[in-house]
Amino acid sequence: MALKTYKPTSAGRRGMTGATFEELSKVAPEKSLLMPWRSKAGRNSRGVITVRHRGGGAKRKLRIIDSKRDKIGIPGKVASIEYDPNRSARIALIHYSDGEKRYILAPSGLNVGDTVKAGDDVETKPGNALPLASIPTGTLVHNIELEPGKGGQLVRSAGNAAQIMSKEGKYVLLKLPSGELRKFHYKCWATVGQLGNIDHENIRLGKAGRTRWLGIRPSVRGSAMSPRDHPHGGGEGRTPRGMNPKTPWGKPALGHKTRRYKVSNKMIVKRRK
Repeated sequence: MALKTYKPTSAGRRGMTGATFEELSKVAPEKSLLMPWRSKAGRNSRGVITVRHRGGGAKRKLRIIDSKRDKIGIPGKVASIEYDPNRSARIALIHYSDGEKRYILAPSGLNVGDTVKAGDDVETKPGNALPLASIPTGTLVHNIELEPGKGGQLVRSAGNAAQIMSKEGKYVLLKLPSGELRKFHYKCWATVGQLGNIDHENIRLGKAGRTRWLGIRPSVRGSAMSPRDHPHGGGEGRTPRGMNPKTPWGKPALGHKTRRYKVSNKMIVKRRK
């Protein structure tokens, strides 16, 4: 994937970059794998905003992605590489030999016409899915299971990959994109390769409107609000915080640990950078 620049016909265009989409197949998405999706604008079942700065954006449909890769031993042919509005990575439409069609996350180097397969003894090449125990040390992987059989949950965004560092007993040590070293059960599955659309992180949106197309609404600084709306608000002119940074509800905002203990935390060997 490459990036394109625009002529500076306006302040918004100056410095704006976008994807060329040259790796995509010129086909419509597979209708049987589409689902309607209605934006919740950050609201819960009671209509209360629980995630701020969400709403609007372009209409989109969900693509059903195969995260489990449970078509064991059945080869599939890559029919197309497609755009997915719900994620940064590209997706690949797979036509399996038994007639079924599925979408998978498209790794870098996977092209139309290639064959992918899932199994314990398949070749270690991009797009193939295997248990971690069957993947050689040093291999880059993505779409990694946290628990055997649950489906891939980690390393699923554009350009990301985890590396298999070592194997010891029932556990495999992986280095995640964040720098975290974490142990996984050897029966957990992963897909070989680094995810495509590597240049996604270099895209410059260029203007506020393009952010709104993504369904992201503006964020107002607390210091620009009144004291009744935010702890940082009020004062004549620009004033320092005068306190530790806080959320609008008075909770500590920067440096305060919010991560709750999970059972899976005991698998962390070294925390992220």
